Amino acid sequence: MTIWKAFPKTIPRPAYRSLADLISDAIDKGDLRVGDRLPTHRELAYQLDLSVQTISRAYDELIRRGLIEGQVGRGTFVSSGPAKSNWPFVPAGQDGQFIDLSILKPVTAQIHRDRMSGALAELANSIADTSIFSFKPSTALQPFKKSALVWLERCGLACAPDSIIMTNGATSAMTTALMTAANAGDLVLTEAMCHHTLIPLARYLDLRLEGVPLDAEGIMPDELEKICRSKPVKTLYTMPSGLNPLALMMGMERRRALAALARKYDFTIIENDAWGPLQPDRPPPIASFAPERTFYFTSFTKCLLPGLRHGYLVVPDLLTSAAANRHLVTDWVATPIMAEIASMFIENGTADELLSWQMSALARRNKIAAAALDGIPFGSSPNGMHVWLPLPGAWTEEAFVANARQKGVAVAPGSAFAVSDPAASHNVRICLGGMAEAALERGLELIARLHRSPPEPALLAF
Repeated sequence: MTIWKAFPKTIPRPAYRSLADLISDAIDKGDLRVGDRLPTHRELAYQLDLSVQTISRAYDELIRRGLIEGQVGRGTFVSSGPAKSNWPFVPAGQDGQFIDLSILKPVTAQIHRDRMSGALAELANSIADTSIFSFKPSTALQPFKKSALVWLERCGLACAPDSIIMTNGATSAMTTALMTAANAGDLVLTEAMCHHTLIPLARYLDLRLEGVPLDAEGIMPDELEKICRSKPVKTLYTMPSGLNPLALMMGMERRRALAALARKYDFTIIENDAWGPLQPDRPPPIASFAPERTFYFTSFTKCLLPGLRHGYLVVPDLLTSAAANRHLVTDWVATPIMAEIASMFIENGTADELLSWQMSALARRNKIAAAALDGIPFGSSPNGMHVWLPLPGAWTEEAFVANARQKGVAVAPGSAFAVSDPAASHNVRICLGGMAEAALERGLELIARLHRSPPEPALLAF
């Protein structure tokens, strides 16, 4: 298009904002019209001699302005109107007086501050030189592999030390795994209602994302096999242990079935187990049934405390070098001080103490939710951090979320997790951590009353 030919070689910095402004002007002038497809990130980066990251930031800015929208598997298009936020939680600075039940957070208390303060005080006198001075991941992190193996066994997974990549939490692990398992244009399958950050990440990596129908245990093997028979599948991304939006727990036989299908149709699996051993009596990870083709990751942020941003990515043997390279170019190295604190917590019993505390706190909160929502069908999991609430037929998601906000409670719309056709979603996610129990109880009671009430438009601005 002539718009790209007119792009100046020397532009004011930051370049992403100048590009966003140029596209915005083209839309205002009619050079780009509603429904026009924009070039892919890589195409436009090549045409304009800019980095892919610059193009991504420009497109993100235009999405924020409501001028363009990404459609999974199709591309990026000029929007017909202001875009709705696709984040399930309340943006920073907008929570105000709300009881915020929109963001997935663990329960925290003075014990977490005390344990972290104690760890930092101990490190002040004992921190390893490699944690301060080393640039090399192998040098800085090797001392902590032993404790990593202990925690992974706690999660139900035995593996070799060389298969572990230490990461700055689950998001870093997810990015590394996706970049290793799939290339641009490949088909990635996941739950029809999936991890909300997977959707934009797949778009940034130019991956085609498709949802698989679910039942009470999650991904349905028969539906997965139908897709595999009709087209080549590169990888399956799944959250089998309650973390998924619907709070579904996958049984052992279902996990074996997915592993068998991965072997039969030669695709890899990415298993998100960010909650780790938080759920009692859960089956072994899928990675234990197909270790040669499963990327498994877990972290401490949700099950212990938010500030401990550290986790483990377990990689299939034949892909360890590839995954290590991709982690190097995205994160280089997991923060050694976080790795040292995590290792200290595992070795001195603090990790088990905080895990047990979190399990008890979430068990109480799930009982509060069950009492407040008595008589209303909802999905939950043992010690889970959220419940999934289907809405009565007369309510729309948008109206329910708006009315709840008007009453002082923020919840997440189910459409934020939908891989395709978000308009078909008719649910909300309610998170149970992140606030005092009294506030949680008050918020749940307001939600229950609203659920039982006939729908009304939310007439007042928040």
